[in-house]
Amino acid sequence: MTQRYAKTPEAVAALTREQHDITQNNGTERPFRNEFWDHKEDGLYVDVVSGEPLFASTHKYDSQSGWPSFVRPIEDSHVVEIEDRSHGMVRTEVRSKHGDSHLGHVFPDGPGETGQRYCINSAALRFVPVADLEKEGYGDYKDLFEED
Repeated sequence: MTQRYAKTPEAVAALTREQHDITQNNGTERPFRNEFWDHKEDGLYVDVVSGEPLFASTHKYDSQSGWPSFVRPIEDSHVVEIEDRSHGMVRTEVRSKHGDSHLGHVFPDGPGETGQRYCINSAALRFVPVADLEKEGYGDYKDLFEED
């Protein structure tokens, strides 16, 4: 399956005001008042602009930060990490590769072998439940949710 991911004027025009502010203007949503901070359903989180698959529920954990947090992206090639010196601090911004959407930041205080916490804005994501992966073109990622 070959799927193309791209930022289109139509996709940007369809964003809500909050989605636009976060993905296009590097905004940040409020903690504990966003759609996915405590979401527990199995599936993929994809870029709301381009549709590229970014994170899996199997890599999500409760960081108690109020934002959805993941130990790693599904594919490193779908995210870009950029030094961010805004707000008087040095952080690492996370953007989607093809959609160029601001997603959030990655911090070196996560659990497990990666030690990473990808702290992501819910408004930058669209959730695709496991049951819908095939019909939405993400069938190649079903194995992330199959139990051994």
